[in-house]
Amino acid sequence: MDIIESFKKELLRRRYSLQTIKSYSFCIKQFLKFCHKEPRKFTKSDVKNYLNKLSGKGRSGSTMNVNLQALKFMMENILNKRRYFYNIKYSKTPRKFPTVLNKDEVIGLINAIENDKHKLMIKLIYSAGLRVSELLNLKIENLDLINNFGYIRSGKGNKDRLFIIADSLKQEVFNYIIKNKLEKDSFLFKSYNGRMSSRTIQEILKKATKNANINKRVHPHALRHSFATHLIENNYSISEVQSLLGHKSPETTMIYVHMISPKFLSVKSPWDDLQLKKNYTKFTYENQNSGFTKPTSEEFRDLRI
Repeated sequence: MDIIESFKKELLRRRYSLQTIKSYSFCIKQFLKFCHKEPRKFTKSDVKNYLNKLSGKGRSGSTMNVNLQALKFMMENILNKRRYFYNIKYSKTPRKFPTVLNKDEVIGLINAIENDKHKLMIKLIYSAGLRVSELLNLKIENLDLINNFGYIRSGKGNKDRLFIIADSLKQEVFNYIIKNKLEKDSFLFKSYNGRMSSRTIQEILKKATKNANINKRVHPHALRHSFATHLIENNYSISEVQSLLGHKSPETTMIYVHMISPKFLSVKSPWDDLQLKKNYTKFTYENQNSGFTKPTSEEFRDLRI
């Protein structure tokens, strides 16, 4: 029995994404190297021992969970061992805030890109909150410039969704299509050799980040995070942002509430109300004798504790 081939066929039949199939297949190959048995003889202990080995090597919770998902799929759907995973728990993953650019940094980043095509690509990723794969799979027929929106076809989770097209970008997108004589079924962005790779986008951002003197690790998804954060700063609701991002759960979108600029945080500590009764002296930079100077608005934005 070719376990890897059967595994891939079942994932394809269930319309898993190519990236998921690639990731899961790698996990299974590593497990097979670890466990030298005929697949039908795999046990729950084999799975636990393999996960313990990964844990011992310091693998992240996310990596552990991807491996567990892949092994679970193989055991239950290929080997019909459906009771093996009842007591195997997923690893805890630390909650980390994503990288977000402030609005001035977005402008600086885009202005640092000289190539018009590359600049338009980055503008679309940020202005619509697109994933890189969604941008690269975008076709002319997916755009409705008259009504300011487009369609993502078979995006993450094999789902379709709408995305917004900035009114100020419509003419630029239209001119690009005409200039490059793109047909209705053409990809909006492609390289000389055909499909453009995500690596190209990463290199564009890496160069632009350096030229714009931005001291953050800016990857393509950081633009999507920035799009969501700036929408919330502009008083759009969680449900509206969730819909635009294509999130299944509002809890996924809620993290962007914690990323908004400090000037939008209007909640006042109850301690301040208690101190009002004592007539405390309100802090200002002008009444300090310590030599501190008032930070600029940019410095305020970058403060994180």
